[in-house]
Amino acid sequence: MKGRSSKRSTERKRAKKTVDTTSHSKSAHAQSKDTRPKTTRQRRSEAAAGPAAKPGETVRDVFPLVAIGASAGGLEALEQFFKHVPATSGMAFVVIQHLDPNHKGLMPELLQRVTAIPVVQVKDRSKVERNHVYVIPPNKDMSILHGVLHLLPRPPGLNLPIDFFFRSLADDIQERSVGVVLSGMGSDGTLGLRAIKENGGVTFVQEPTSAKFDSMPRSAIDAGLADVVAPVEELPGKIMTYRQHARFIERADTPLEKKTESELEKISVLLRAETGHDFSLYKQSTIYRRVERRMGLHQIGKLSSYVRFLRENSGEAKLLFRELLIGVTSFFRDPPAWEMFTSEVMPALASAHPMGGTLRAWVPGCSTGEEAYSLAMVFKEVKEHLEPVNNLTLQIFATDLDEEAIEKARSGFFPANIAADVSPERLSRFFVHEERGYRVAKEIREMVVFASQNVIMAPPFTKLDIVSCRNLLIYLSLELQKKLIPLFHYCLNPSGILFLGSAETIGAFSHLFSQVDGKARLYRRSETGAAEVPIAFPSSFTPRATVAAGGVPATRWAPPANLQVLAERTIAQRLSPPVVLTNDKGDIVYISGRTGKYLEPAAGKTNVNVFAMAREGLRYELSGAFSTALKSERPAIVRGLEVGTNGGTQTIDLTVQKLTEPRELEGTMMIVFADVPKPSAPARRQKAGRSPTNDTRLAEMTMELQQAREELLSSQNKVQTSQEELMSANEELQSANEELQSANEELTSSKEELQSMNEELQTVNRELQAKVDEQTETNDDMKNLLNSTEIATLFLDSELRVRRFTPQVTKVINLISGDAGRPLTDIVTTLDYPEFADDTREVLRTLIFKEKMVAASHERWFSVRIMPYRTQANVITGLVITFVDASVSKALEAALRKEEGDLRKLADSLPQLVWSSRVDGTFDYLSRQWLEYTGLPEPDQLGNGWLEQVSPDDRERVRTEWKAAVKSGATFDSDFRIRSASGACRWFKARAAPIRDTQGQIVKWYGTSTDIDDIRPGDKTERQLSEGTTSNLDKHG
Repeated sequence: MKGRSSKRSTERKRAKKTVDTTSHSKSAHAQSKDTRPKTTRQRRSEAAAGPAAKPGETVRDVFPLVAIGASAGGLEALEQFFKHVPATSGMAFVVIQHLDPNHKGLMPELLQRVTAIPVVQVKDRSKVERNHVYVIPPNKDMSILHGVLHLLPRPPGLNLPIDFFFRSLADDIQERSVGVVLSGMGSDGTLGLRAIKENGGVTFVQEPTSAKFDSMPRSAIDAGLADVVAPVEELPGKIMTYRQHARFIERADTPLEKKTESELEKISVLLRAETGHDFSLYKQSTIYRRVERRMGLHQIGKLSSYVRFLRENSGEAKLLFRELLIGVTSFFRDPPAWEMFTSEVMPALASAHPMGGTLRAWVPGCSTGEEAYSLAMVFKEVKEHLEPVNNLTLQIFATDLDEEAIEKARSGFFPANIAADVSPERLSRFFVHEERGYRVAKEIREMVVFASQNVIMAPPFTKLDIVSCRNLLIYLSLELQKKLIPLFHYCLNPSGILFLGSAETIGAFSHLFSQVDGKARLYRRSETGAAEVPIAFPSSFTPRATVAAGGVPATRWAPPANLQVLAERTIAQRLSPPVVLTNDKGDIVYISGRTGKYLEPAAGKTNVNVFAMAREGLRYELSGAFSTALKSERPAIVRGLEVGTNGGTQTIDLTVQKLTEPRELEGTMMIVFADVPKPSAPARRQKAGRSPTNDTRLAEMTMELQQAREELLSSQNKVQTSQEELMSANEELQSANEELQSANEELTSSKEELQSMNEELQTVNRELQAKVDEQTETNDDMKNLLNSTEIATLFLDSELRVRRFTPQVTKVINLISGDAGRPLTDIVTTLDYPEFADDTREVLRTLIFKEKMVAASHERWFSVRIMPYRTQANVITGLVITFVDASVSKALEAALRKEEGDLRKLADSLPQLVWSSRVDGTFDYLSRQWLEYTGLPEPDQLGNGWLEQVSPDDRERVRTEWKAAVKSGATFDSDFRIRSASGACRWFKARAAPIRDTQGQIVKWYGTSTDIDDIRPGDKTERQLSEGTTSNLDKHG
């Protein structure tokens, strides 16, 4: 299981707070003296640290948040993404893209064109709401706390805004976080996706072949962090499908039911059958949460259905195994703890070995190696400050269950975004910069030995000075934790250090360890009480008791004690001879037992080769036996060797054997040193009494052996001389290589800066291109609009020079395309408009538009309208002049005027008084006969003035009847008296009919008033007959 954390304190939110509030005086003193430069993440963590959630805070609206990271080529991918997102998805979206810090962001405007979802640029402390898109502004980093977005200053150096926000999102909303990585260069976003997956979120990555730049998607896929890989247009649908299904899955933090536990046990059985690893001792809630994610991705609603799916698909078992091994790890994770370890713990360990030697450290659950390499770097830094400098070394054993993670750790290669966790000084000193990231320097890599190991099942490393088991115990059951803590105590040397994660403690084993720093989770091995605690070695770890029917714990079955096994174990622990394991070159890889009587460190540079460390009397025999065993693959035994020790000798039997099993140790050489008693005095006397022949032969063989040894020693001296010469040449080459490497680093740094600038320019260029396309489209629309209206339009600048014009203008003003920039006064027009130039200057001065009807050549008329040209900023930068051809309307106006004159003549020739009114009943025309009869001018009688000429006795009746007719649209027919110019009143019969348009709406009234004063006293019957005739005429008219 890799190093992980669950609900942990994060560097970004709590690093500064932890440092400031620590009460340990030594830690505070060390913190104040620490002058090491801070990493990018530490600087931003301190800026982003906000107040903790207050007790009783109300629960906020719960909904998923989709964080989308993109870089070069990202705008096109984002447009394709949001085109397929429904307006009411129920989720919020946050877009984080690499932007030019000196360029105004156009991203919200460009995205708003393709989606109905509101798109806004983030302002500091913007609260996230569902069905909204939030875009990071330029030159800012962004984090989220309690659903509120916070903007932070962009840090100097390498900028990784996507990783920074993804980590913040994972910490804030955990399983509701959705991470999406689209087109872009570099590896930004990879570490952030790891944090999202660790916290139960889900990750989606654009298919690299569909991305304009595939570096970012490929980095996430190569790291094994992509749950779904698909073309960008398919990602929204897959996200919606996952979230719609996931909401029906029972939450993992609720108590597990018996049926659920039973299904999880079945899953553990299937995993063990497929992978060989037993997960029954891991926390069931952790396993359920990871299983829940897999169910969501496959749209499986029931756990029993997933068990059946797992059994039928062997590939799913491997994917679930990988899911359970997700490890969020980073360099110098939890900086305050590492600062305490660097300032207090490591110097104390080094000071305890003034004569030098080798410190041994074990990092179980090392994941991809960041923790182990961090420990190596800290040791190198501390060793530099030792006074005097000794030959102290550190050997680190880093193990993990995940073989793929171990392979990545062995490669020592990490993406460029580790710059957020590692200071620039450490990067330049302990790493070698390569094209796509950083590789651990050779001096650091050689300090760490990586191996695949299941800490639950495999034997542990022993005689250790440091055990760094950080964020592994929180994933294991309490029962297993109680077995591992005593085991770590057993593995450590006296006063050895146990380094745990921020969410882990030693529990009830405070008698085994003393606390160095509680907040940093640093403990020192104690000797008191150690014998009271039984040690459960990994081979004895068994699954926890299951629950039988009825809720009663089932009795755990234990095999009967085997006398042979117990005896062999006791003998191996107490009587086993010292053993050394080496590779085929003799380099030591493991030591069991005390080998100081047979081996000692060689003088000079550190050398762990067994031949260089062999004591006097052992070296030549060991070399011969080693060579024999290596070639024959059978044990080579040399008996009765006299080995020189400190002030004496020791007789031993030497056995060398090449191992062929187990598979993990195949090819390893095993060297066994067995002490034997010295020959007794009688035996020596018996040897002294041997025959002269045998003595002669023995002397000859001794002489030959001595000669062979001298020749061998001479050859070794020559080889050593050659090696020294080669080492000298190698050092010179290394020096030259370092110079070349330095130059290469400078070039790489320049390349990175250019690459970063290129990404920003790509984004800006894409935005500008989109804006240009939009502007071109707008210009085309405007051009087609002006052409379709056939309105001649002329644009002038503030100096009355021609800026542009539509083709129709050439019919009015003699313009050609080359006239742009010429003053208006220099150009000939066809208009009869001598004050044209003066009117343009007047409008430019007063900003009041002018409109005139102007004659032109060939009997044409134009309506000329001069207006100020205003920009969006309300700035006047010139004039816009339109010329509307009014020739037709002018001709029509003349025709109508002539027709009106003819009608007036006709009306004037009639004996009746002719009049007309508007729709509202106000008179707008009175015939000549009316004016002559009343003796008043027309203006005095227009409108409602005509009623003043009606006899006062009839006036109100006539007013009422006229209004009623106008309102109803019925024909007006009334008799009333009208006063003449002499003052006398005569009776008139008035009749008016409405004129309607094609839709039946009244547009005018026409009427006549006929003098009936002479016939009114006549026969009533005649009058009735006349009225009947008039009515019939109305019906047929």
